[in-house]
Amino acid sequence: MEKIKETISSQKGKKISYILCAAVLLGWVIFRFAAIGAENSLAVFNASRVAADVGAPVQVIEVTSQEGSLKEPIAVHNNRAYVASSRVSKLHAGQRIGDGVIVSVSADIDLDSGMHVVRTRGVTNGLQYAEFKAKGYFVPAYAVKDGKVLVAENGVAELRPVSVVRQDSDTAYISDGLNDGDVVILSKVNAGDKVQIKK
Repeated sequence: MEKIKETISSQKGKKISYILCAAVLLGWVIFRFAAIGAENSLAVFNASRVAADVGAPVQVIEVTSQEGSLKEPIAVHNNRAYVASSRVSKLHAGQRIGDGVIVSVSADIDLDSGMHVVRTRGVTNGLQYAEFKAKGYFVPAYAVKDGKVLVAENGVAELRPVSVVRQDSDTAYISDGLNDGDVVILSKVNAGDKVQIKK
């Protein structure tokens, strides 16, 4: 045992240890390069390589200006509802709500509730949705980030600034920044990435 310890701690033993470590490291590097070469020669599917070469597959919608509507939730009881100041601008007299219509929206805050009073006619009690109708571009709300959407142009994802007039929980209404036939990307990719449109 003593002899083994002496051999390991000697200069010759240290030299042999270094050579063994270097040989193991070199063997691992050669193995990795061989494995990558074998993968390339066998044309094994590699998602990141395919995305870089032909583009990442993405879900898209082709937009056209059209009539559409957004829905603002509102709880009605006895043809009356209370809404916060942040939402009152989304409601107006004559707007459809459920089976009825909004009759008036108070400009002033009700002192008892601290909310704006919305009076309706012909509306069933419970949660209803006031409709906002407009003509423009309607895209899923999650496709808009910081006032921009990703658009596929010549196989590349490009950021496009847009004007979002308003949105509900599902849909954003865009008045400016898109044109008929633009292809809005719904999948998660970065600006500048190559994209492959899924039909």
